[in-house]
Order: sequence, then C-alpha cells, then structure tokens
Amino acid sequence: MKTMRLFSFMAFALFLCTSALQAQDGKKADRPSPPKQAMAAVNGSDITIDYSSPAVKGREIWGDLVPYGKVWRTGANEATTFTTEKAVTIAGNKVPAGKYALFTIPGEDEWVVILNSVWDQWGAYNYDESEDLIRFTVKPEKMKETQERLEFSISDKGQVAMKWANAKISFTVK
Repeated sequence: MKTMRLFSFMAFALFLCTSALQAQDGKKADRPSPPKQAMAAVNGSDITIDYSSPAVKGREIWGDLVPYGKVWRTGANEATTFTTEKAVTIAGNKVPAGKYALFTIPGEDEWVVILNSVWDQWGAYNYDESEDLIRFTVKPEKMKETQERLEFSISDKGQVAMKWANAKISFTVK
C-alpha cells in the first residue's frame, strides 16, 4: 500500500513538473517579441541565426528606441546568436565553428557588426568588448516600405540580411 501511494505521489509530481515546463516553453513563444530563426547551408556549413523579433508598433526605432552609437542586441530578449558548424569567413575575418552573440552598433551612415564569444547572455547588458571575436562595418540601406517585425534571412550564397522598420543591413558569409 505504501508503494502504491509513493508511486501515485511520484506520478503526480512528475505531471506537475512536466506541466510547468510546458507552460514555460509556451511563454517563450507568447512573448511580444517571439523567437525566430534563419538558417541556410552555405558552402557546406549550416549557418543559423536565432533571435527575438520585436515589432515597430508605430514607434520611432533608429536613433530613439535603438540609439545610435550604442551596442544593441540586434533583436529583443536574449542576445541574438550566430552559429556556424564549420569555419567561415566574414568581411575578411576567419570565424571558427561555434556559437556567438551577434551585436550591432547602429549609426545613421554606418553600422558596426560584432560577433562576441559570450553568446549566452540577456540583451547587451553584460556585453564586454574584450570578448569580441570580430568587428566590421556595413552601410545601412533605407527601405521604402516598413518592415514591421525584425527579420533575419540567409541565402544559400551566404548573404545575411537584417531588416527592421525602414533599415536593412547585410553582409556575406563565405
């Protein structure tokens, strides 16, 4: 009888834990800035960008919500991550296989794109420049139409693009 009660209690406890974990996973998908992923196979290497996709919601984005000249997580919530299963080259810089935080420093005429070795962080609050693997600059493009939700894309030729509000930046992975 004790064994039966113990088994029933353990089954109930397992049910509660499983339900709590499922609820937590559901909350991540229900965020105002939902998780998204861009993936492509580029020259034999799988490239993945994981990010949270905020919406414009009528706000002024560049120079206001996202200030010019300051490190930005390039999305919302956790830092955006860039993962490559094999070594690649970006803007003339060798990038070993691995997972990296992808940050940017937006500017009106030029953006700095950063891959930082500390990928597992919330936002850019603990960003440490000494952990940067590479930095390079890109020219932002003004888009005619507004991109409501932040979106990353990766082509099979290695063209990475980020679009949000009225801005687009891009770079090539080789």
